[in-house]
Amino acid sequence: MSWVIAATRDIAACRALRRVVFIEEQGVSAADEIDDLDDVAVHLLASVGPRPVGSARLVRAGDIVKVGRVCVLADQRGRGLGAALMRASVDCARGIPGVGGVKLGAQTHAVGFYERLGFVVDGPAFLDAGIPHREMGMTL
Repeated sequence: MSWVIAATRDIAACRALRRVVFIEEQGVSAADEIDDLDDVAVHLLASVGPRPVGSARLVRAGDIVKVGRVCVLADQRGRGLGAALMRASVDCARGIPGVGGVKLGAQTHAVGFYERLGFVVDGPAFLDAGIPHREMGMTL
């Protein structure tokens, strides 16, 4: 079955997905997962039929868009949905006038995934919500 990825205002659906992936699976605290950026972000939601299965959010900071909160439900992983969400995120960023690049904080186990999509490591490892990450970027 294929998915549809589209911008959404259904922040509750995105937060529900993030709760499953980040809070329940990865043990991130709700305080670290929920912040005030949801209200200013562009949210992408991936759905299979009526079922939300993945999401990402984009937050503009000057001439950069930061992609974050990228998640895919466990039963949908390994099918290319994460890569499709990232390509949709980059395409969305390209459509914003004045944006010249995309950044993200990649969990270290996912660095290779993002490198295959064209992102480059930019800086040392750091902890975010107790999970090792690396900053990565892409020039548009």
